[in-house]
Amino acid sequence: MRPEDLQLLTTPGTVAVSGDLVLVSITTPDLDKNTYRGGLHRVFPDGTTTPWTHGDRDNAQRISPDGKLVAFLRVSGKSKPQLYVVPVDGGEPRRLTDLPLGAGAPVWSPDSSRLVFVARVPEAGRYGTTDDGPESEPPRRITRLDYRVDDVGFLADRRPRLHVVDLDGAVSEVTDGAHDVSDPAWLDDSTLVFVAPRDLGVSETLHSDLYTVPAAGGEVSLLVRGAGEVSMPFVANGSLYWLGTEFTGIDAVARNHGLWKSPVDGSAPVRLTDVETVDVERFSGQPVADSSGVLLVVRNRGALELQRIPFEGGPGEVLAGSSAAVRSFATDGSTVVAVVSTPDDVGQVEFVGTGVRTAFSSVSARRVVELSGSASDGYPVHGWLVLPEGDGPHPVVMAVHGGPFMYHSWGFFDEAQVYATAGYAVVLPNPRGSAGYGQAHGQAVVGRFGTVDVDDVLSLLDVALAREDCDADRVGVMGGSYGGFMTSWLSAHHGERFKAAWSERAVNAWDSFGGSSDIGYFFADAYCGTDPEAQRAMSPLTYAEKINLPFAVVHSEHDWRCPLEQAQRMFVALKRRGVETEMLIFPGEGHELTRSGQPRHRKQRFDAVLEWWDRYLKA
Repeated sequence: MRPEDLQLLTTPGTVAVSGDLVLVSITTPDLDKNTYRGGLHRVFPDGTTTPWTHGDRDNAQRISPDGKLVAFLRVSGKSKPQLYVVPVDGGEPRRLTDLPLGAGAPVWSPDSSRLVFVARVPEAGRYGTTDDGPESEPPRRITRLDYRVDDVGFLADRRPRLHVVDLDGAVSEVTDGAHDVSDPAWLDDSTLVFVAPRDLGVSETLHSDLYTVPAAGGEVSLLVRGAGEVSMPFVANGSLYWLGTEFTGIDAVARNHGLWKSPVDGSAPVRLTDVETVDVERFSGQPVADSSGVLLVVRNRGALELQRIPFEGGPGEVLAGSSAAVRSFATDGSTVVAVVSTPDDVGQVEFVGTGVRTAFSSVSARRVVELSGSASDGYPVHGWLVLPEGDGPHPVVMAVHGGPFMYHSWGFFDEAQVYATAGYAVVLPNPRGSAGYGQAHGQAVVGRFGTVDVDDVLSLLDVALAREDCDADRVGVMGGSYGGFMTSWLSAHHGERFKAAWSERAVNAWDSFGGSSDIGYFFADAYCGTDPEAQRAMSPLTYAEKINLPFAVVHSEHDWRCPLEQAQRMFVALKRRGVETEMLIFPGEGHELTRSGQPRHRKQRFDAVLEWWDRYLKA
């Protein structure tokens, strides 16, 4: 895969099924228009497919319980997403909403007569509600620590509210914006359940609970007090289910999400999955039920497995995703459909249990090899090596993932494929701190950044360098977010092992991160502790005088997760010392540039990465 092949990555997204109707959303980067395009496609049981809608970008499709209508979100040009419905037997989609900041993903009522969704409502005079530009708006009065979020922006002047819309397009606001709301579902035809912060967010909190409100509007009532964070509630088999974690105070980091259950009245909640070994992946979509149990995705040693958990709990049955990554899934109670990504394919639609898969992309991929070994303390290390063509020995790039409670997976990874196509062997480690290897594995770096995680990544690198096709004399290190932190740290403490470094959207200094990041007010303390000296000891910037190798500082201008000042401080510290360093800043982008940034910026970044490694690993 080359940088320009981004526009060949046609990626299946959300999927919906009802009888013989299977709909998948498709997204393709458009480099010429610098946007993403895609509509809904129908996939037939024999694997053939045909376009079903023709919007600029249609997604979040939901088939009504009675099987007669499809609701979905449509983005036209640069407008905000609006909610549409269309009959399953064809016809022109009909728009139901016209909201200034757009609508969220819809959820059908059990009787198929209405939909609930979340939408942010702007304060008067802000966010395009008048003809005046942003420069004429009054100042924002900030009184809380949780006042903004990366890739969303400021929060208090556009609070999310629950909305209900009927099929005639009559929209009503069910909540008043006094508190955050998310993840709505229907308890029955007249009652909604949703997620909100503890005590409706009267003060900053990492805890969330389940609440109810009449679909026609009215008083909000507490239903379930969560043990930590709660999300994605739904009713099945006569019970209420949701995903949740367990923690106290700010100790929310590196916690496995599990499946929880209670009667529909919210009493006596119980966790159905093991807290240590089962970690549910929320980004693969809403759990759903069939006649035998609850379907959800579990992170397991780099695999994202679609599992069926019995209604009363216990070990799950793996349905799909062994040595692969399930990105989304759906069932109508009998047919199960999943979008599955493999090392050589960005995503295929699979009819689970039939062996039928439908691919949408044709990008050639390089070979992926699983690696395993032991760290110096005997702890097992695990990851992957993506190999270029030819026998080698190839120059090597080690890419550390972000998080740290994230992972490299068995799914298609466009970055590794681009680097391997350009001639680099790419090492992808999942060190202690990563997700999918047990909660203790994720918790191992709390208060210990720069210790066992460093041991793990270097040990896996050694496993790769012991191969004849990898050149131990030409090695670079790179990563983003926590991976950027690790790149900076390794450059300072183990710089002799690398020819150059590419540190992207990094955390370099916990002291300023605590005050500038959208999550800094709790994240730094939760991972590093509250002692300023301990935070300083775990900050790569503290050791900037030890960095002497060529060092790229790469950041997005509007990154609020790891703010630009983190890059600027490292760049200035290195530049003043005469280190060969460059800073690359992408205008208008946030923390998610490499995954969902503007297509042109994504390609330009690939071009810059390859130029950097060609300069220092191939010269």
